[in-house]
Amino acid sequence: MSVEVTRLDNGLTVVTDSMSHLQTASVGVWVNTGARHETAHEHGVSHMLEHMAFKGTERRSALAIAEEIETVGGHLNAHTTHEATAYYARVLKQDTGLAVDILADILQNSVFDPEEVERERGVIISEIGQAHDTPDDVVFDDLLEAAYQDQPLGRSILGTVDTVSGFSRDELQGYMGQRYLAPGMVLAAAGGVGHEEMVKLASERFGALPNRKTNGAETAIFRAGERRKGRDLEQVHLALAFEGPTYGDPDYYTAQVFSGVLGGGMSSRLFQEVREKRGLCYSVFAFSWSFADTGVFGIYAGTSPDDVAELMPVLSGELGRLGHDTTEEEVARARAQIKAGLMMGLESSSSRSEQIARQYMIHGRVLPIEELIEKVDAVDAAAVRRYAGRLLKGPGLALSAIGPLHGRDGGLESYDRIAARFAH
Repeated sequence: MSVEVTRLDNGLTVVTDSMSHLQTASVGVWVNTGARHETAHEHGVSHMLEHMAFKGTERRSALAIAEEIETVGGHLNAHTTHEATAYYARVLKQDTGLAVDILADILQNSVFDPEEVERERGVIISEIGQAHDTPDDVVFDDLLEAAYQDQPLGRSILGTVDTVSGFSRDELQGYMGQRYLAPGMVLAAAGGVGHEEMVKLASERFGALPNRKTNGAETAIFRAGERRKGRDLEQVHLALAFEGPTYGDPDYYTAQVFSGVLGGGMSSRLFQEVREKRGLCYSVFAFSWSFADTGVFGIYAGTSPDDVAELMPVLSGELGRLGHDTTEEEVARARAQIKAGLMMGLESSSSRSEQIARQYMIHGRVLPIEELIEKVDAVDAAAVRRYAGRLLKGPGLALSAIGPLHGRDGGLESYDRIAARFAH
């Protein structure tokens, strides 16, 4: 790979990875602003801005934006996370200039037409309603709310009906003007691209962006707690979490391997014990989410109300066992899965552009694939066993549950009883 980095005079960074064998290119702009940068009054504004970016500029109507990118066979999209917002396009390599021009236009010249604002407000309120009807999504929002009570990181990305209903055109435009500033933005491109060409395009299209820094996010503090919602569903959706590592924590890669051993595939402990041997779940897995200043290591399971009482001691038992009997063989399988995922990501221009953008925003540099592989390979069974102990000695357990919480054998136990099971 041939990663090159240039920082423009106004602070915007251009990062490219030329993949000369490809006839396509992926280019995007990543902004270091997400849901956790919002005040309570602004809850959901980052996500609404993402929607409004495609609804018309001083030069293009919403229809013109769609027609221009699709006329050349391209694809334009965006997404919002807790820590960033991304706008990106995938096109044939000869159309990268058009892609950059459209991205620059929507990020600097959006008009926020009042009719479009009202129309998109309705779309987002429908999206919030759809999310509430999807319990296996809501359970993760509730988990973060339990882990980061009364903090921006504990709020959903979508916002609420009340907050979204209140955003005015001026507020949307003002938030973009305050947060979408050159030093906090990365233009990343991968595939059939040349670095100098991308630097030239970025200078021409983004050179007028202000060279001012934005305020950082409120420091997050992991707190133990729970969120339960009794609902008339077929299943109980259950998620529990402990404080995990930040991006810069030496245990970041240990947590990824630990997650694979515990619940990362069909050979993982949770899949084999919970689903294959006991038939308690259709879906069960472990996950590790990292942020700039905190992290979450968790387990998700969807089970029947009659099986939830049996499930909880099995989950705690499997997590506890990893602190004692993790084998080198299962750690090797987890490492292989992670490394394969990293290598496969190098074969997709869209995956690669997102990877280099995220790495630069997090670390201030793009990590060579050899370095990533080395860090993964350094995790052995002893490290996984040690990490199990670290998790269980942390600040406590966060738990969320949605569904019929009372079953044949009593259903979901009290929070104190569950927390005690994980206090190894």
